[in-house]
Amino acid sequence: MRLDGKAGVALAAVALVATSLAGSASMAGGRAAAAPPPACSPDTTVTTDDGPVCGIAGPDVRSWEGIRFGAPPVGDLRWAPPRRPAKWTKPFAATAPGNACPQLAGLGPGSETEDCLNLNVRVPANPGSKKLPVMVQLHGGGFLILQAQNAGRLVTEGHVISVEVNYRLGIFGFLAHSAYGEHAGDYGLQDQQAALRWVQRNIAKFGGDPHNVTIYGASAGGSSVCDHTASPTAAGLFQRGISQNGEYNSLLGNDIQWQAQDCKADLPDEEQAQQAGARFAKALGCESDAGACLRKVPVATLLKQAGNGMKPDSGTIAPIVNGTTLPMSPGEAFAKGRVNKVALMHGVARDEVQLPSASTPEDYRKMVAQQYGEHAKEVSESYPLKRFPNPAPFLAYRTVVADSNSVCPALLNDERLSRHIPVYAYEMDDTDVPPAFFLDPAKPNGAYHVSEGMLLTPPPGVQLNPNQKVLSDQLVAQWTGFARTGNPTVDGTPQWDPFTERNPVVMSLNAAGDSQLTTEIPRQHRCDGLWNPLAPFAQHR
Repeated sequence: MRLDGKAGVALAAVALVATSLAGSASMAGGRAAAAPPPACSPDTTVTTDDGPVCGIAGPDVRSWEGIRFGAPPVGDLRWAPPRRPAKWTKPFAATAPGNACPQLAGLGPGSETEDCLNLNVRVPANPGSKKLPVMVQLHGGGFLILQAQNAGRLVTEGHVISVEVNYRLGIFGFLAHSAYGEHAGDYGLQDQQAALRWVQRNIAKFGGDPHNVTIYGASAGGSSVCDHTASPTAAGLFQRGISQNGEYNSLLGNDIQWQAQDCKADLPDEEQAQQAGARFAKALGCESDAGACLRKVPVATLLKQAGNGMKPDSGTIAPIVNGTTLPMSPGEAFAKGRVNKVALMHGVARDEVQLPSASTPEDYRKMVAQQYGEHAKEVSESYPLKRFPNPAPFLAYRTVVADSNSVCPALLNDERLSRHIPVYAYEMDDTDVPPAFFLDPAKPNGAYHVSEGMLLTPPPGVQLNPNQKVLSDQLVAQWTGFARTGNPTVDGTPQWDPFTERNPVVMSLNAAGDSQLTTEIPRQHRCDGLWNPLAPFAQHR
């Protein structure tokens, strides 16, 4: 997939989710490769309710990779809810990553393999006698790219069990069309829930506690956590969630790269999604008997037509309000209190940007006008270029976008959610995280999108300085501590109180042991006076 400057900005950003969680994991498509999987280690056979699996016993982690939790979604199961796989009797060698789900090649691994509903399980080599908390990773990538990644550091340092899930992406995960009946779409979210049901049935056999499950993810993974918090069909499947960087869509819907999909967005309703599906089918010549016709179209053709989802005939490539999996957008559900009884950690980075950057004063004026329309004058007056050091246009627009698209919407969601469930809010404020490959290292990128992932599991070759190492260790302790008890305040970390209307505290995450609770963020980012009245579902505040 060739990426021009604008298209590359957001797609490159989500690729950090892969690199930051990958550790030494391969970015290859797993079982699609020709090489046979490695042999199983002795005494690693576990009998799941679908069949026995065997894995690899490493010195620190015992792992089982590529375990099938759903039948291959091919033929009549393409654009259908996930089904249980056919049972097997011979031990399956779960010793290599499973297939990545279909996606264009480029920043992700690239795949045309629909047989991709698989997951990984990682367990400490010395688990002890007690059932361990379970952390289920829902990977990011804009619901378009990437795959499950190795979270072994959380296992070894946090003493938890990691489950990492591959789910249908893009057009395969989210197309809605009338040929597939009412409530079509959201198959990718249904896949995630099918994996959570697998955890409920099987994780005790690996030493995990099915009553202590935390789902977590960054970017689209963070959005997924919001979706399941609002999904009636996810009730009882998890007890806690960690939504990282789940607010990133344009505040007013003027996205260049992403269909509406994040934790605050007003998602397409069923009628809108069905209309988009009809245009997609027509573009592929599938107006007659569209359901059967579309199921016969080659994977590569479907991927090419859908692209990044921003054309009129791209179909839906991200979650929709389909009436069952999502009865309403997560942001609306949060405002109305229609949420599952879970506890959440929820946060964004201070300087998140998922739009192109401004290089000149003219860029700044033009981009503000494009994004904020009738509010552009007020925005420009609130963020005057003369108040920013050089490169002023870059810094001013970075600040505007982060405040409007991420920081203030996240705080508004904290406020709404905290009326109904426990919420631990955070803002990633460390501006000295090693730069991701997609960033211009000559620019002051600040605390960028998914930067905490770079510290949770640093990619190979990334060396953390002493200040960064302190925060890196702190994040692992807080994330896994929350998974263990529902409270991120653990030994070696600062006191972290829940966000409430009376005490709206946010943990400012910073390097060198300088993290602290604060109530100053809404004022610093002009939330109440400027941005919150423009937010989706503002009438419900």
